[in-house]
Amino acid sequence: MQANIIQIGNSKGIILPASIIRKLGLSLKSSVEIESDGDTILIKPTPRQGWAEAAKQMAQAGDDEIMIPDLMKEEDLSWWTWNEEER
Repeated sequence: MQANIIQIGNSKGIILPASIIRKLGLSLKSSVEIESDGDTILIKPTPRQGWAEAAKQMAQAGDDEIMIPDLMKEEDLSWWTWNEEER
């Protein structure tokens, strides 16, 4: 697929086809990562957009209870040590 670079205010941009926007689940103001790799431009969707704000709203509403019981709650993990050499 080919696209042209266009003037957008003082910047330059490209128009992404609606089919690509839909395929990637993007919408207006979606966040993307832009990288260059040699002579290639990579545009990747940023995952989990809006999750931090949604979690904050859930906590404020008291709707962030643990739904699955903590299976390790009564487990004796006193023997567990962190081996610095494996990090």
